[in-house]
Amino acid sequence: MEDLFEKNFNKHLKQGAPLAERMRPRDFKDFFGQEELVGENSPLRRAINNDNLSSLIFWGPPGSGKTTLARIIAEQTKAHFIKFSAVTTGVKDLKEEIKKAKDRLKFKKERTILFIDELHRFSKNQQDVLLPYAEDGTIILIGATTENPSFEVISPLLSRSAVYILKSLSAEALTKIILSTLEDKERGLGKYKLKITDKALERLISFADGDARVALNGLEFIAGYLKGDKKKTIRAEDVSQILKEHALRYDKKGEEHYNLISAFIKSMRDSDPNGALYWLARMVAGGEDPRFIARRMVIFASEDVGNADPQAVILAVAVAQAVEYVGLPEAEINLAQGTTYLATAPKDNASYQALLQARVDAQKGSFGVPLHLRNAVTDLMKNIGYGKDYKYAHNLPDKQPVQKHFPDELGEKTYYQPKQ
Repeated sequence: MEDLFEKNFNKHLKQGAPLAERMRPRDFKDFFGQEELVGENSPLRRAINNDNLSSLIFWGPPGSGKTTLARIIAEQTKAHFIKFSAVTTGVKDLKEEIKKAKDRLKFKKERTILFIDELHRFSKNQQDVLLPYAEDGTIILIGATTENPSFEVISPLLSRSAVYILKSLSAEALTKIILSTLEDKERGLGKYKLKITDKALERLISFADGDARVALNGLEFIAGYLKGDKKKTIRAEDVSQILKEHALRYDKKGEEHYNLISAFIKSMRDSDPNGALYWLARMVAGGEDPRFIARRMVIFASEDVGNADPQAVILAVAVAQAVEYVGLPEAEINLAQGTTYLATAPKDNASYQALLQARVDAQKGSFGVPLHLRNAVTDLMKNIGYGKDYKYAHNLPDKQPVQKHFPDELGEKTYYQPKQ
């Protein structure tokens, strides 16, 4: 009776599940958008087909198919499949499941795939628990993360896992997913006989921003809204009206935060004001703190423009002050002015490069300051040679005395080599 109850419960759960969950691909023929990763002759696909997997980490943005790929692997292999969410799983749960995996391997010769969603949310201690069992083959670990594994996964676990990068879904992949959902009568929206115009499809794809889950949730919302209407075609104005304006995906603390600021800085360094303005607009639209952007502009003014245009750092500091004083949305104009100025300014990183070279020598030892550069503030200091033979520049005709300014152990150095 309990088994029958469970089956009926799961059946009703699937029927009432969100469209994105119902349409989750069950095999590779319906898995769109990651063909480079799981194409017919790819190493990962061959490992899955041969049931010869080692521990894996799937890294990619939301809605790119990490969980789906793990479930397909579960269907394709002969291993026992267990799914955990790092949000709700503790060390005790892990240890219990690992013990079962040991018994399964010992008595049934059956391997266990332990899939952990949002692996980056596991603490170092939780990841340490997995390490010996992933290493000795007790479990095949499959972790899914939206964050850069280099920063979020402990090094020993990372070195024992193959990392696969999933990309945001292309417009072509999202088109296939949306159209197949509209046609699917069993799990999708086929029973409603809905059509969609090219413009509406384009707008829905833009709304999804590379995320299949967002696309299908949006499509389900639109279908529910239009269900009572006689019209059977989804038009562009329906998508805009029903879904309204959406926020671009932008994680202010994660990988995308660093990617966008990097693109912004490098566009300015390459003297491309148009590219820099685009990345500036992306960051502001995504909710980035404008003070963070302004601070990076102040750094850029000295690091990349330097003395080729000494006014650059003055303007950058003024922009930072204006951002504090004005606030968004108007401060975006101040940021745009600073961006175009810095992007079109002449570039010279000689000061920054000189600092890097000086740092290297500074690490070589705590060498003493030459006596002639020391300040003799007491008679004792004067008697033992502090300040002896120091040449006061202002008393010389050319204002440039010839004297050493480095410790004897280093000799004289030339760090600063500005461009003409």
